[in-house]
Amino acid sequence: MNIDPRLHQQINDHPYPLVFATISGAHLYGFPSPDSDFDLRGIHLLPLEEIVGLKEGRETIEKSGIYDGMEIDLVTHDARKFFGLMLKKNGYVMEQVLSPLIVHTTPEHEELKAIAPTCLTKYHAHHYLGFAATQWKLFQKDCHSVDTGPPRVKPLLYVYRVLLTGIHLMRAGEIEANLAVLNETFNLPYIPELIERKVSGTEKGTLDQADLVFHEREYERLRVELEQAFEQSRLPENASGGAALNDLLIRLRLK
Repeated sequence: MNIDPRLHQQINDHPYPLVFATISGAHLYGFPSPDSDFDLRGIHLLPLEEIVGLKEGRETIEKSGIYDGMEIDLVTHDARKFFGLMLKKNGYVMEQVLSPLIVHTTPEHEELKAIAPTCLTKYHAHHYLGFAATQWKLFQKDCHSVDTGPPRVKPLLYVYRVLLTGIHLMRAGEIEANLAVLNETFNLPYIPELIERKVSGTEKGTLDQADLVFHEREYERLRVELEQAFEQSRLPENASGGAALNDLLIRLRLK
């Protein structure tokens, strides 16, 4: 994927130095619509005086809007907060660190990617089970709402993306967020059509006829499969990367 120069401008405009910035969301997951926004995620570094002084710096920077005709949603956390999230079994931040869609990187980002696998545990399954349940509720709400019209493809794709990412993590011990890549292993026949509907349509693209019974059965089957993969996973119960993250944080602060 070629990185649009307008994304680089967001890095230049950021109020703090960045350790990395990557693209998340539908572009990372492999099913962006023509009108999908760009989700930028990353780590910023507060200066020492905004950590030890009375005036605290901004631990989280959030910005969204239309910039030069591009819809952008940017969220970055200070390194200390982000590293803490990496140790809290948060699959979302792990996907951001390891995203192949890199807008800005540094040598410390490369270190972080090397440390990331030591922060993965079998309990990351709970993150993906919870996220899938939330997305499934959104899909069901679409299916039963008379106000929103036909159910949207987007929440259903998120359900499958999250479940397959979780199952793959439990089995292979690695993060893979792209649904098309995941389906090369899982070979679910309905995934390519769903992706095509989303990619060739709009962000609010809908299903012609939602086979709710079929998709509910698939959701339950894959949810159980993720729970079983959790039970059988060889991933550790606890992260071992805390000391390495602490060392990296100190070096970043003193840089």
